[in-house]
Amino acid sequence: MGHLEGADGMESRVAIIGIIVEKEGAVGELNRILHEYGDYIIGRMGLPYPKKGIHIISIAVDAPQSIISALSGKLGGVEGVSSKAAYSKM
Repeated sequence: MGHLEGADGMESRVAIIGIIVEKEGAVGELNRILHEYGDYIIGRMGLPYPKKGIHIISIAVDAPQSIISALSGKLGGVEGVSSKAAYSKM
């Protein structure tokens, strides 16, 4: 397997975006952003963690690095949300 190119000719990367939601009110904005980038999302897994009152979400994406960075940045910009992207080496 190698890099794929998106429709815009940019090289596609696979990454996981880890998200911690500490504020219940952030979920609506979080879902709106994820919907906006839905074409790039491979899958999503969410785990509530009631002991700490948070939600842990992982998003698998296949997109140009600039798109992944923009998505992670927008998610992290939501009050009560932290996010970090980890990229495949391929």
